[in-house]
Amino acid sequence: MSEPFWRTKSLDEMDTAEWESLCDGCGRCCLNKLEDWDTGEIAFTNVACTLFDDKTCRCRDYSNRTQVVADCVPLTPAAVRELTWLPGTCAYRRLAEGRDLAWWHPLVSGDPATVHRAGISVRGRVVMEDTVAVEDYEAFVVDWADDDPTDDPTDEEMQS
Repeated sequence: MSEPFWRTKSLDEMDTAEWESLCDGCGRCCLNKLEDWDTGEIAFTNVACTLFDDKTCRCRDYSNRTQVVADCVPLTPAAVRELTWLPGTCAYRRLAEGRDLAWWHPLVSGDPATVHRAGISVRGRVVMEDTVAVEDYEAFVVDWADDDPTDDPTDEEMQS
């Protein structure tokens, strides 16, 4: 049996379909982040982008997102290697750092719902940015958005 593409190709070598399939649908990159100007430290909020669909954990206008949301950052192999705010769970970041995909990633599990059952996705944990004033974002800082559980699940965790 041959190795999966993400183990044999670099991010730069992947075709568009392979690249896009790396997105696990967690939605963490669609959360607004705050950066401390003095330290550069990134704090995640649970305030989701205006285009974020909180039921599917996907962008509602993916092909036009950079035209609709001025500060949307498209992920490219070069960007992935430079961005400091990608969560530790992000498949692009994991591969760029030489790590493998996690057990809950749909390409590994074969099930797109695993990312939700494993508690990786932001489904059910966000507020939409059009309901929160930017000056109030600090009140919405969360400590779970960069969690990167690497252990295999227990049977109980997978059934919840």
